[in-house]
Amino acid sequence: MAVNKQKIMIVDDDNNIAELVSLYLIKECFDTQIFNDGESALEALDSYEPNLILLDLMLPGIDGYQVCREVRAKGNIPIIMLSAKGEVFDKVLGLELGADDYMEKPFDSKELVARVKSVLRRYKTVSEPVKETAEKRVEYPDLVINRTNYSVLYMGKNVDMPPKELELLYFLASSPNHVFTREQLLDQIWGYEYMGDTRTVDVHIKRLREKINDHDAWKISTIWGIGYKFEVRA
Repeated sequence: MAVNKQKIMIVDDDNNIAELVSLYLIKECFDTQIFNDGESALEALDSYEPNLILLDLMLPGIDGYQVCREVRAKGNIPIIMLSAKGEVFDKVLGLELGADDYMEKPFDSKELVARVKSVLRRYKTVSEPVKETAEKRVEYPDLVINRTNYSVLYMGKNVDMPPKELELLYFLASSPNHVFTREQLLDQIWGYEYMGDTRTVDVHIKRLREKINDHDAWKISTIWGIGYKFEVRA
């Protein structure tokens, strides 16, 4: 019986690195396609329909940041950014644009494969039918967060958001008025295997606030020097 392999789009102008990454992924039963510039990758997006994109930042022509913007404008394909730039600013910018993870070059190929599998696991719930019987959802005035089918209804309209944003919102809203540190949120949402820092939480809170405004009955509050809480007003 044929097995449908998950497809990984590798976008990197260094063909030696791209071929090495492809080799490791093929060994793990992934299907891969390599693109050496952002323009050709974007052109092939609809025809190849990747399950995940490995995206180098320093590309000829259209850079990785712009590719990320255009991919995000089309949908929620998982993106792991690859870059020799290790500055915090570059990481935060990549995450703000919608990347799901960020790895510095040079990287260990086995770790990269592990990151790919981790990100795909987080997206799996969105694409496959949920088998659990008890629906996980929280409701507030003008806000319904459903963790079972990964949907958010805000002011009567569906809000499109990647899994990690939804999981963060659901986790906070499930414990109203409880203050969580950034470290606690990082551990709960991204898990021990995630190698990022607490700025990841700040980036995702910012993205949530851009999509969901404060309500008279609730809001996402910053507790300075500590973390965040989902504040419910009496």
